[in-house]
Amino acid sequence: MSDTGTLYIVPTPIGNLSDITERALSVFREVDAIAAEDTRHTRKLLEHYGIQVPVFAFHDHNEKAKAEQLIERVKGGDSIALVSDAGTPLISDPGYALVNLCRQQNVKVTSLPGACALTVALSGAGLPTDSFQFEGFLPSKPTQRRATLESLATVVRTLVFYESPHRILHTLEDMREIFQEDRKVVLARELTKQFETYLTGSASELVKRLTDDPNQQRGEMVLLVEPFEAPKETSGPGEDAKRTLQILLEELPLKKAAALCAKLHGERKNELYQWALSQKNND
Repeated sequence: MSDTGTLYIVPTPIGNLSDITERALSVFREVDAIAAEDTRHTRKLLEHYGIQVPVFAFHDHNEKAKAEQLIERVKGGDSIALVSDAGTPLISDPGYALVNLCRQQNVKVTSLPGACALTVALSGAGLPTDSFQFEGFLPSKPTQRRATLESLATVVRTLVFYESPHRILHTLEDMREIFQEDRKVVLARELTKQFETYLTGSASELVKRLTDDPNQQRGEMVLLVEPFEAPKETSGPGEDAKRTLQILLEELPLKKAAALCAKLHGERKNELYQWALSQKNND
């Protein structure tokens, strides 16, 4: 390794251990230490490949405190590898503050290519990949999650999210209410593992499939949504319904206002919802 020291950003397998690169293994064998999000998880990987090197914890809760210490080690000539639990560090994982400080202080950083659930899911989902928007994990609180989805409802790029098993049904149910009814959604789960699965359909269809088969609610998940497509020219909601909806929105949340307005005027709830969203986003 370089006499001046280097921070290496090293991807690790997201499931299949064979996906580790030869270069990653070479770095592990030659660095002075490994900074790991979960030391137990990383030690198992190292043991599998017969690598013995010091490992210390570096995660969300100690990143700020540890960053300066780590940088001083690299400045002093040590080379250190940064790894997350799985996949590429910094992609919805710790490390941003550290790398940012390294760049500010002219500390050498070398990022290795390798496994990443984001790119694996994109390449296998069958949705447009020429333009996409990665949102990481949605907020856990329902109100904030819905607000985020509403802000993304008319994005004309493939949307990519990470999601946890205990929230997947709630997120799909919110998408069913907020996104276009026929908008294609892909759930990619357990990527590169034995039970790798891609489920494709509308949000409503995926809610049913996951409800009918709870096993599909388990494991690591990537959720992808096809780009928004402006509806073909139609008459849309009537002017009376639009005016009513605008009045209701002064007192009610969008979902309730659209449902009530639909009953009052015999309009489609989703069309009213989408119209109100488009007005909000245009503003």
